[in-house]
Amino acid sequence: MRLRLLIFLAGLSTLTLHAASPAPTSSIKAGFAERDITPGIGMEQPGGYGKSFHRTFHDACKVRVALFDDGKKTAVVIGLDSLVVPREVVLDARAQIEKATGITGDAVLIGASHSHSSGPVGMVMPGEYDTASDLVKKLAYEESSCADPGYLLRVTHEIVAGVVAANQNKVPVQLGCGFGHEDKVSFNRRLRMKNGLSWSHPGAGNPDILEYAGPIDPQVGVIGAWDLQGKLVGVVVNFACHATTSPGGISANWIQYLEKTIHGGLGTHAPVVFMQGACGDITQVDNLSTSQRPKPEEWSQLVGGRVGAEAIRVLLSLPKITAAPIATRQEVLKIKRRPPSPKRVEKSLDLVSKPRVAGDATDYLFAKEILMLDHLNKTKPLVDCEVQCVKVGPVCFVSNPAEYFVQYGLDIKKGSQHAFTFPCELSNGIVGYVPTEEAFGPHGGGYETRLTAYSNLEITAGTQMAKKGIELANQMNAEPKPEPLKAPPFSLPWNYGNVPPELE
Repeated sequence: MRLRLLIFLAGLSTLTLHAASPAPTSSIKAGFAERDITPGIGMEQPGGYGKSFHRTFHDACKVRVALFDDGKKTAVVIGLDSLVVPREVVLDARAQIEKATGITGDAVLIGASHSHSSGPVGMVMPGEYDTASDLVKKLAYEESSCADPGYLLRVTHEIVAGVVAANQNKVPVQLGCGFGHEDKVSFNRRLRMKNGLSWSHPGAGNPDILEYAGPIDPQVGVIGAWDLQGKLVGVVVNFACHATTSPGGISANWIQYLEKTIHGGLGTHAPVVFMQGACGDITQVDNLSTSQRPKPEEWSQLVGGRVGAEAIRVLLSLPKITAAPIATRQEVLKIKRRPPSPKRVEKSLDLVSKPRVAGDATDYLFAKEILMLDHLNKTKPLVDCEVQCVKVGPVCFVSNPAEYFVQYGLDIKKGSQHAFTFPCELSNGIVGYVPTEEAFGPHGGGYETRLTAYSNLEITAGTQMAKKGIELANQMNAEPKPEPLKAPPFSLPWNYGNVPPELE
């Protein structure tokens, strides 16, 4: 009888203790979701200036959604396993998302990972050259990489479905935000040469290489969201490196191994949302290395594994917060194209009018691009370039629609007042490569500065976008950097350890 009484009292004491301990609360909710956008075998594989087609499957391509709600405003950050995201898809998806959820377009950021092993979202859009000459229409539709209209509709549908699911899944969370450091897998692909110019990928062991022509950005930006019971519900990772490891077949590229590393290391299946950093001149290729390059699969594992491992390290050490005010800013810049000269158009027309010869097709391909650009410059000389900022507590995402040189990303980070700034390129549209102004100077040059139907904005475009991104970011209040909780004041030393040496 006495034993039963003691057990009862112990249980009562436990219940009383639990009742006295308030349940954790949070003013920020988050929801994550994934949707499949894996293209079919036989679809076009974008990423070049000619046609290429998928023949094998490696891993799934996804829509990856992170949604944050502070009780007053909701913002969504969406990462696509795709080469680019066309402006038309963004505007259509935003309209459908607002209709389905009430979340306004200014609060929806959609970015592409730039996977060169993904589905047909570019480069030529449906109907884009319908008013061109028969020759240019042939060059665009028959000899260039083209988006698939049905696939674009599918991507749009899955973006909307992913946001709806994330909105339905949202729960109160604790957020952790921080930076890691990974400097062994990304390299500036432009090198200064002895001739005074800068070349893209001049080749390992080239004796005329002097040094890298630009920096990298080794920061790994990380957001982790845990529910109030401590379960990881989603992760956002921001890092700058081309997704060109292409492990073989349809694939999310090295982002697949980023995801696998986080899942395996933490024993979770939480969605991993990847937002590409400013990597217009950054790839996994080290042109100063004389070591043999890894095979594609191994290279994908190397890049994704190291970035994922660093993300894990950050996640394990983050202080957590339960309040994260949300704000957004957005502006669409109208930026001019660089038109090709009449002389160059004439020369290009002469070249493509002749029968194609076997061997190196470089001159033909870029002549084709000049003629296509000439049409675009006549029909649409100004390009919409949206700059968007999304603040989630101490993190500010700053977007641009370009393959943006890394120096601009570093400039944005330096100019932003926020504790953690994540530049997100290839977001809310696609305008091609946007190099620094220096890259167009007497010591510049390289692949990224070539004039094409894909890359053609005026030389100051990158500066315009960087200044606007910094301006919009700094219009929003900066939140304090999260700090670990302070330990309680000192009371007593540890009795096991506060003794002199015991020799006997």
